[in-house]
Amino acid sequence: MSTLPVVQIHTTPTLLHIDADIGQYSIRQPKAEVQLHTKPSKLTVQSHAIELNVDQSKAFSAYHGGNMIDMNARIYSGIQQLFMQNMAERVQQGNELAAIHKPGNTIANIIGTNWKSKPFPETRTPASMDNVDIRIETRAPSVRFEAAVSEMNVIVNKPEIEYQRGKLDIYVKQYASIQFTPTAIDLEL
Repeated sequence: MSTLPVVQIHTTPTLLHIDADIGQYSIRQPKAEVQLHTKPSKLTVQSHAIELNVDQSKAFSAYHGGNMIDMNARIYSGIQQLFMQNMAERVQQGNELAAIHKPGNTIANIIGTNWKSKPFPETRTPASMDNVDIRIETRAPSVRFEAAVSEMNVIVNKPEIEYQRGKLDIYVKQYASIQFTPTAIDLEL
């Protein structure tokens, strides 16, 4: 019997080598810048002087007659009044003289009582405790308030991002191969 020759087949697979490192991110963000400006509040108070007005013209008028215009007006109106009183007395005396026939209406009785002088019109005004007028004027202070004003400005800085690539090495560590090993052939037959 004859045997068939055997062939040995030996295979090796392909081996790939992969060496990889991951990339790295670097993120840095500077702090935000804050600018704050404040205008302070302001209070302004302005006070006004007190005004004191003293009017003594009535007191001066009672002391010595006051100013010339007012004193002349009083004299004029007083003389006018005296004239009217004297006129009334003369009319009355005339009426009494007309009725001389009545007992007691003698010329001596009628005209003899008229020997006293008439006073000159009063040039002064009556004295009174209300002759001095005092007036005090006050005004409330002017108050103005300006509120404080704040302004805030924020500057946001963008983040700084850096990326460093990783390493990727791929190579063949072992190539695929096929080996055929035949068996020894015996030629002596």
